[in-house]
Amino acid sequence: MALSAALGGMPAPASAANTLSMLGADVSSLQRSLDLSAKYYDAGGVARDPLDILKSVGVNYVRLRVWNNPASGYNNKTRVLAQARAAKAKGLKVLIDFHYSDTWADPGKQYKPTAWAGHSLSQLRTDVYNFTYDVCSSLSWQGTTPDSVQIGNEINVGMLWDEGKVVNNNFAPLASLLKQGYNATKACGSGIPVMIHTADADSNANARWFYDGIRAQGVQWDITALSYYCMWHGTLSNLYNNIVDLRGRYGKPVVIVETAYPFTRNNADSEPNSVGDATCDGISASWSGQAQEFDWVQNTARNAGAIGVFYWEPTWYAISGNGWDPANINGTGNQWDNMALFDWSGRVNPGVRWTP
Repeated sequence: MALSAALGGMPAPASAANTLSMLGADVSSLQRSLDLSAKYYDAGGVARDPLDILKSVGVNYVRLRVWNNPASGYNNKTRVLAQARAAKAKGLKVLIDFHYSDTWADPGKQYKPTAWAGHSLSQLRTDVYNFTYDVCSSLSWQGTTPDSVQIGNEINVGMLWDEGKVVNNNFAPLASLLKQGYNATKACGSGIPVMIHTADADSNANARWFYDGIRAQGVQWDITALSYYCMWHGTLSNLYNNIVDLRGRYGKPVVIVETAYPFTRNNADSEPNSVGDATCDGISASWSGQAQEFDWVQNTARNAGAIGVFYWEPTWYAISGNGWDPANINGTGNQWDNMALFDWSGRVNPGVRWTP
């Protein structure tokens, strides 16, 4: 496929949906920033509620991660309930992202919550069901039923390691956990779509290995969710082809639930940036470059028939005290300060838009 087709330079294939209905932003760190008196400014320099700013540039969905018992207290159930109320009050839909951990879960680490540390696989199945149902039903009871739920975060080789790790192609343990998350969500609300999320946008072979593996074990899911960061996950052309293949192979919608791009190579604090000098597609690390790359990712997803794109942590700009490590949130810096959509003074990138 020509790259121009992926970028929207040619008409989209006839099979493409041509519309992105989930125009999302992961704002999981936002409450901490607001509690630290962060200010957010629109492109005209007017101080506004950051959710209103995001809505004004096209966002209709927020994603909120849930940690079990983080040391910082942020992203736990109580905080997520409050964040969901704030988002729903603005007319935004909510995606709940279960990490099943007290800290970050991603392809390289899937730490069990401390409270589940010594639990067997059988006990973990009960834990996943009960925790998922408790958070989901608590959201529903306060009138903010999730609009979608994600069972695990970037679970390329499983979650809740080591019990839920895929070893020697044995997907049975992981599948048993995913089924409990799915069943708990459907018990909370039968119409709530369940996503299963990997960071396999770069490799169709890896994506097929994973989703074939859980499907063979009878796992059900409603939406296939991927992370795509161009500096780690390859070309837009490859992303296009992967989305098309996964849509056809599993018969389920695809959503990019994480993407981002730097607006500068500089660093606002003492914490090294997750992305330093890496850039993609010949696009500079600048405000105009950030807007262009995000536009190209949306075009690629749209033309491949995906139904949504979420920008990861656009509001997490350089606020002292909102650190990377939940066990030392005051004493660590922000590894994402050059990837947010707000600069170090809180002003939004004037060129960024979410477009259906």
